[in-house]
Amino acid sequence: MKTRIYIAILVMGFSGLVAQILLLREMLIVFSGNELSIGLILANWLILEALGCFFLGRIAEKSPHQLETFSLMTVLFFSFVLVAIFLTRTLKNTLGVSIGESIGLVPMFFSSLLILLPVSLLHGALFPLSCRLYAAWCGQESSAPGKVYVYETMGTIIGAIVCTYLFIPYLHSFQAASWLALLNVLACLALFFPLRRVSRYYQIMAAFLILQFFVAGSLVFAGLADRLHQASISAQWKHQQIVHYQNSRFGNISVVANEGQYIFFMDGVPALITPVPDIPFVEEFVHLPLLAHPNPSHLLFLSGGAGGMIHEALKHPTVEAIEYAELDPLLLELLQKFPTELTDAELNDPRVTVQHIDGRLLLQATSKTYDIIFLGTFEPSNLQANRFFTREFFSLARSRLNPDGILVLGLPGSFTFLSDELRNLNSSLFSTLHSVFPYIRVIPGDGSNFFLASDSQAVITLNTEKVVERLHERKMTTDVILPWHIENKLHQGWQDWFLLFLEDGSQRINHDFKPLGLFYSISHWNAVFAPAFGSLFSQFEKIRLEAVALGCVLMLGLYALVRIRWTVSTRVGIPFAIVTTGFAGMIFDLMIIFAFQAIFGYVFAWIGLLVAAFMAGAAGGAMLATWAMTRRGNCFSLFVRVELAILFFSLALPALFFSLHAHLDNPSFFIFFRMFFLLVSCLCGLLIGAQFPLANKIYLNENENMSRTAAYLYASDLVGGWLGGIAGAVVLLPVLGLTGTCLTVAMLKLTSFLVIITLPNQRS
Repeated sequence: MKTRIYIAILVMGFSGLVAQILLLREMLIVFSGNELSIGLILANWLILEALGCFFLGRIAEKSPHQLETFSLMTVLFFSFVLVAIFLTRTLKNTLGVSIGESIGLVPMFFSSLLILLPVSLLHGALFPLSCRLYAAWCGQESSAPGKVYVYETMGTIIGAIVCTYLFIPYLHSFQAASWLALLNVLACLALFFPLRRVSRYYQIMAAFLILQFFVAGSLVFAGLADRLHQASISAQWKHQQIVHYQNSRFGNISVVANEGQYIFFMDGVPALITPVPDIPFVEEFVHLPLLAHPNPSHLLFLSGGAGGMIHEALKHPTVEAIEYAELDPLLLELLQKFPTELTDAELNDPRVTVQHIDGRLLLQATSKTYDIIFLGTFEPSNLQANRFFTREFFSLARSRLNPDGILVLGLPGSFTFLSDELRNLNSSLFSTLHSVFPYIRVIPGDGSNFFLASDSQAVITLNTEKVVERLHERKMTTDVILPWHIENKLHQGWQDWFLLFLEDGSQRINHDFKPLGLFYSISHWNAVFAPAFGSLFSQFEKIRLEAVALGCVLMLGLYALVRIRWTVSTRVGIPFAIVTTGFAGMIFDLMIIFAFQAIFGYVFAWIGLLVAAFMAGAAGGAMLATWAMTRRGNCFSLFVRVELAILFFSLALPALFFSLHAHLDNPSFFIFFRMFFLLVSCLCGLLIGAQFPLANKIYLNENENMSRTAAYLYASDLVGGWLGGIAGAVVLLPVLGLTGTCLTVAMLKLTSFLVIITLPNQRS
């Protein structure tokens, strides 16, 4: 029976991680790929698990039929995973949000909270119930929470690896969830058989599990999972002719057919329209920069080139070679599957070379130089996009431009909706661009502002006569770029108006590890779609480290006052330390994910491995702590040392990232840097995981109820993670950056350290 208990706990951890990644990916598609939603989703998962562990789990463990209760909760858990996938896909319809429109942070938070509610509550309740089963069948009550924590974590490691290399590449979400259901039913059946019980509850649950086995088998082998998949897609793209829907390692691509047009959506955001694109936008973005250059021969498009831009660039007779970098090869495959004359002509032209690589990584690896670099991402709306709007990227692009070269990019613009948020977005990125390039020409527009940055003063002195002259010299045919249109766009009055618009805007520089561009972009969209919250969100920019330090001082002052009046025991100090450790763990996890995305741009392909490395470290830390408890008499001393280790680690982490970031131009560092992320994830998990069994041991000295202790401390850990997810994703990482966020963690851990070292009865 022991072996079957171990397997059930492993499956519990495996299932939790797989369900988390599946729902995370599905929600990211609905949330337009915005990585800040990762923090909100994980935070909601953790707080709901905490509530499930602390309340639902404590109720369930009082049942005299714990084996049956465990099995029932497991069945309900994987059933709600299937329901949650369907609800996530239909979320925009439920909220009344149109296709292609982004969802604000507040709806993100509450919708993910409600969808995850039954899934996370049930999974959280399984932890204390597993501790009770382990203690009953394995006879080790005092060490049960630590052992269950280790086995569950080992299950999450396996789940992360299987999800990365099997489920995500080869199965859609409903197929993966169906296999998950079958695995859980088999694990529960193994607990029931070959036991010989005759109670009515046992017989009913055994029969129910057998029924669930056939249901799960039908989902996997009879095609019911595929039917659910198709039904959810139809509901998700209601009233649209969806002709293709597929997840890749880098996200989701959906193709909608509409009266002969194909619209390609990437993570729910329209990316390409063929065969007739937005002609005025495409012609302005491509032709004005090309006409600004005296002899553009070698061009580089960093994403977004297909579907019209390359076609327009090829009209210039001076163009000899075009390189086109597109990260997701699935997009190019689908352009071939749904061909048009436009895309066939531009992608099969002998002058065009397509590279299946992230654009920034291409620039880092290549030694070529270009006359014009077009940035096909038009807003730092997520971390993947923001990394193309940072000072570090602009410096890299400048080094790959010829002496008269031009970097071309776009940002949201408007002649009527002149909000502070739009001003800050354009002003901050204008300042960031100006910190690298001496000359910048802005072409304002009602919808998009185009920026031309160069080392050549020619972009500033560019006038209508010169552009029209080149237009005639090159004998080009265009629909929009006509002499009168050029004169309107290049009129000096628009330049003066734009500079006046930027006055009083933010001058703060956007960096890889301090993504203020992302913060301003979200502020802008909140102002458009959620003005009530947008005004509050924009105030977060004012948060500084001084405010965090003041908050920590106030907490210590409150603790001192309480300690003077009442006796404060480990029942208060240890849970507080675990809350701050949970906070630190979530922040470290998000920081690693965000930093990986800022550098490499394809975190979705690696998120399972990063989570697996973190969980492997957590399991190792828990096992080391459990081993140390049997050999040391004073667990409190070891707990304090781990507390200090987390504090110093949070101080050292920024130095590690920045020191390696300086070597990104060296291609040989790429493999090493990826391994570095896995190593850091593992080390973070090691420190976080080590505290949980130590805290259980210390806390049990004053509270002999094992399951209550496990539930209380596990809930404390998850509450800290919830706070870290909300604060880290929405405020700390975008506004304070990597360094400021690490210092925040260090100050909180210093606060909890001072609390626990002043506790009475420090011997355990």
